[in-house]
Amino acid sequence: MRAACVITTLLSSFALAHPSKPRTSNDGYPNPTMEQLKDISRRADGTLSNAPPPPKLGESSKTAFQALAFGEEFEQAYFSSLLQNVTNGVPGYRHHGRFTKAELVKVLETVVAQEELHAINAINVLKHFNVPAPMPCKYHFPMNNIEDAFALAESFTMLVVGTLQDVSQTLAQNGDNGVVRAIASVIGQEGEQGGFYRTLLGRVPSEKPFLTTSVGAFAFFLHLQHDGSMGLDVKPKDQYLTFTADISAAGGAEKFLGGNGKGLYLTYFSGQLLPISEPITNVKWNKGRITFDAFFPFTENVMKGLSVAALTTSNNLTAPGMVPGATIAAPAVIQVNEKL
Repeated sequence: MRAACVITTLLSSFALAHPSKPRTSNDGYPNPTMEQLKDISRRADGTLSNAPPPPKLGESSKTAFQALAFGEEFEQAYFSSLLQNVTNGVPGYRHHGRFTKAELVKVLETVVAQEELHAINAINVLKHFNVPAPMPCKYHFPMNNIEDAFALAESFTMLVVGTLQDVSQTLAQNGDNGVVRAIASVIGQEGEQGGFYRTLLGRVPSEKPFLTTSVGAFAFFLHLQHDGSMGLDVKPKDQYLTFTADISAAGGAEKFLGGNGKGLYLTYFSGQLLPISEPITNVKWNKGRITFDAFFPFTENVMKGLSVAALTTSNNLTAPGMVPGATIAAPAVIQVNEKL
């Protein structure tokens, strides 16, 4: 018997960002003057590193920094929007039982400034090596209350932690040790944020003993997914989940279009486990849009907290870095959490 399912959307791995013209905030972000940068640093409770730029950066390391900059730009935009809603007393954002409005405003002002420094740091590295930095996109945030807003924040913050693991792995493989210390410090800072958001949501602050990994390729597309499906809670039990994705334009998907799903798998990242692949079932089509079920093996793998899923053409994936090459749609973000 199948448990109740949850609809989760996967984005095509060939989805495109929609860049907007760079907008300068009141503090000059993302291109502040030296005086504006000092003001950002005061609000962030710290400064950029004054260490010299790394002597070299491999090509895949440069791509990793582009993904990092893209994610940090999203976070800055999201928390700026959340800060504005809390500050202006927008309905649904007027209070939170654990903290006063003044306390939340202080926290969010600090987080916004810290995310600005994260983004500026990544952009500066790219500029140093004459690599184009991704432009901020136009974002649509569907949340209409503070509880859901922090739930979404916790989801993508922990996804950033997973992405930074992949960035670190790429740097190590390329021998680009000059920026590893800075990346490690950002991982810790994002983890602090995640623990705070989990506390706000009444969850155990520390999510897992080993936080879920991800891959940089997914970061570009995660931040375009704001239909409300990201961050939904799934019950802590074995069950089948239902997913949907438009794969009409995805490379390598042609031979699967209209088929029964044979040869397609849902592959999960959970903690530091090797990729977990489950065959898809109950396949339905609406032109190029596929809807299917896949087993969520919670019990065997203790899949509490964040899991990240991809629709793949292989189930023989023995390392996270192998998953993007076999992916035709991703990512889906799955959260399994219980209140204290």
